[in-house]
Amino acid sequence: MAKQLKVGVLGATGMVGQRFVSLLATHPWFEIAVVAASPASAGKRYSDAVAGRWTLAQPVPPSVATMTVADASDVAAVAGAVDFVFCAVDLSKDATAKLEEDYARAETPVISNNSAHRWTADVPMMIPEINADHAAVIEAQRRRLGTRRGFVAVKPNCSIQSYVPAIHPLWSFGPQRLAVCTYQAISGAGKTFETWPEMVDNVIPYIKGEEEKSEQEPLKIWGTLADGKIVNASAPAITAQCLRVPVSDGHMAAVFVAFDKKPGRDEILAAWASYRGRPQDLELPSAPQPFLSYSDDDARPQTRLDRDAGYGQAITIGRLRPDAVFDWRFVALSHNTVRGAAGGAVLTAELLKADGYLTAK
Repeated sequence: MAKQLKVGVLGATGMVGQRFVSLLATHPWFEIAVVAASPASAGKRYSDAVAGRWTLAQPVPPSVATMTVADASDVAAVAGAVDFVFCAVDLSKDATAKLEEDYARAETPVISNNSAHRWTADVPMMIPEINADHAAVIEAQRRRLGTRRGFVAVKPNCSIQSYVPAIHPLWSFGPQRLAVCTYQAISGAGKTFETWPEMVDNVIPYIKGEEEKSEQEPLKIWGTLADGKIVNASAPAITAQCLRVPVSDGHMAAVFVAFDKKPGRDEILAAWASYRGRPQDLELPSAPQPFLSYSDDDARPQTRLDRDAGYGQAITIGRLRPDAVFDWRFVALSHNTVRGAAGGAVLTAELLKADGYLTAK
C-alpha cells in the first residue's frame, strides 16, 4: 500500500471537526498527524478538549484521543507537520478566508467545509460526482497565490447535497425551474437536542443565509471553466425555503422541477439508476456504490432509516410523481454531517489525490 498522506484537522473540536476525526481515524489513504483548534483548546489532550461535548455515538478514536491539540492559527507549526489540512474552524468569514489562504501560501493545500471561499472564482466548490472537472481551476489559483502545491478547495453548503445530485443526471432534459423546500437537521447548526432544547417538538422556518446558498451555490457547481475562473451557469432558476426540523442528522428536500424537454417517469428513473460519478469509476475509498438510489415505497426516504445509506455518503430519492404546476416532484435525502460536511470533504480530497493535486511534501 502506498504511504498515507499526513493530514491536519483545523477546528477539530467542533461538531464537523469531530466527524472529520472519526472518518479519518481508519482511513486507508490519510493519517491524522495534527488536530488543531482555538487557543482555548490548544495544549490539551484531544480527549480532554472534547470532554462533555463529543457528539458522535462512537467514542473518540484511541489513535487521536491522546494527541495534543495544536493552535490552528500557528500556520507554520501545523503546516510543517502535514501534507494538507481539512478546515472546519469557527471563525468569521474574513478570518477564515485569510487563514485558509495562509495555509495555501505555506504550500499546504486546504480542503474546507467553510463557506469563506465558496464564491472565490478560482476556488473549486465540489460535489465530486458532479463537477470533478472544476479541479482544473486549481492551477490558475496557484498562479494567483504564487504557490507550487498550495491551494484551497471547498465543498458546498449541506442544504443542496440532496437535490443537486438528483437533478444533475437529468441535465440533458434541460431543467429550467426548480422549487425546493429543505427540512434540515439540528446538527447543521452544530447543535444536539441537549444543547438546543428549544428544538424539541418544534419547527423553525428560518435558517440565516441558507436560502440564498441553496439558490445560488448550485449555479457555480453547474458552471463552466473559462480564463482561469468558474463561470456560473445561468439556469435553472431556483427558489428555496429552508426549515429547521427536530431531527438529529439528515437533510431532506421536497423538489419541484420543470424541464425544457419533459422526460418520462421511466427516463428519470433510468437516469438515476445508471448515474455514476468519477468517484464511483475510480472506486475511491469513500465513494458510495451506488451514489443515488430510488425507493418505490411511498413512505421513503425517511430520515432516521435512510440517512446512513452508503455510510452516509449516498443520496436516497423517493416519491417521484407528476406535478400540476411544475413537470415533476420528488423527495431526496442526504446525511448533512457526512455527505454534506466532513464526508463530502474527505471524498473531495480522495478525488484530488487520485488526480495528483494532493501529494506528500
